[in-house]
Amino acid sequence: MAESIQRDFLDPVVLGRLMGLPLNSRHPMLGSVSGRHRSPVKGSALEFAQYRKYVPGDDTRRLDWRTWGRTDRYYIKEFEADTNLRLCFIVDTSGSMGYETGGINRLNYARSIAGTLAYLTVHQGDAAGLYAGAKSEDGSTFQEELPPKRGALHLGVMLDLIARLKSGGETALVESIHAAAEKIPQRAMIVIVSDLLFDLDPLQEAFDHLRFRKHDIALFHLLDREEIDFTFDRPTRFLDLEGGPSLLADPSLIQQKYREAVKDYLGKVDRIVNHSVVDYHRTFLDEPYDQVLARFLMGRNPKTARSAR
Repeated sequence: MAESIQRDFLDPVVLGRLMGLPLNSRHPMLGSVSGRHRSPVKGSALEFAQYRKYVPGDDTRRLDWRTWGRTDRYYIKEFEADTNLRLCFIVDTSGSMGYETGGINRLNYARSIAGTLAYLTVHQGDAAGLYAGAKSEDGSTFQEELPPKRGALHLGVMLDLIARLKSGGETALVESIHAAAEKIPQRAMIVIVSDLLFDLDPLQEAFDHLRFRKHDIALFHLLDREEIDFTFDRPTRFLDLEGGPSLLADPSLIQQKYREAVKDYLGKVDRIVNHSVVDYHRTFLDEPYDQVLARFLMGRNPKTARSAR
């Protein structure tokens, strides 16, 4: 008998609430089917792009006769070609993603974000894929790898992979980003879900790799408020979830230095994402994930984004 896979990271109520919010790319996409997203390739959709001079072989049905009447020259009207979106998740599955607070597990929160967005994406006719991994003994880059495709059958496979994700080992997010950038051949929306608890210096180059490939990058940075505020008031033993030694510390002796280090850390994150034009979402685990996703989706809707401004 096949093992039953629980998809408890999907909430039908949340899916129903978010179904009316389309997922839009910030940049033109390339795809193989007609869709709702802008493409850099000129076509014959409804949104006018530009005029260009007629050359022999062009479709004469696209000639602009009014322009010919004014200028006595032949011009072709070009339009933005709509295409389908490829949404690719890069999910951090290192040991620190197993952190839990208040009954909320960081990797489970990541599952909810990835699973919900994948469901919405496929149901609007677009493609979704998954790349997830941490450093492993066999040297493999990804714990799970599923190239983006469309359709209900593919969605079911992807949701099962998301359900099977496990946290453990050292962070390999930067390596995963570089590997995914090489594996995804066409423009895509890359959604990264991570706690970013590692040396940030190589992250800039990884984002630049994605930008060079002309991908649209979004980042959900998952944090616990205690990691930022550090309100411990008694001696505490801190465990390294990625295999390092534990540390017994008196918070009163390190609190000020810790908060200064966190301020520097968050400032560095801000500089990196601003430089790389990343759609950055600092997300605390006590925030309902449906509210986080609603802000994300509305921020990418040209109409709601303009009204918000």
